[in-house]
Amino acid sequence: MEWRDRIASNPAVLAGKPVIKGTRISVELILGWLANGWTYEQILTSYPHIAREDILAALAFAGEMMRDERYIAAHKAVT
Repeated sequence: MEWRDRIASNPAVLAGKPVIKGTRISVELILGWLANGWTYEQILTSYPHIAREDILAALAFAGEMMRDERYIAAHKAVT
């Protein structure tokens, strides 16, 4: 899955948040729905103008962003 084919960021759309191309549906919103237990089918029924591949692209985008970040466990940061 090449998320760049389906995810875009434009300062004029949602202040530059990554969105599904051609929509105002943000990656953040899709991740929130999934985190709250929505199924792919529920998302696609509620928003029929997006596709399953858009959801997968949002997940791929989030995964890549997490790989690029560095995190330290809070309990290890305390001295």
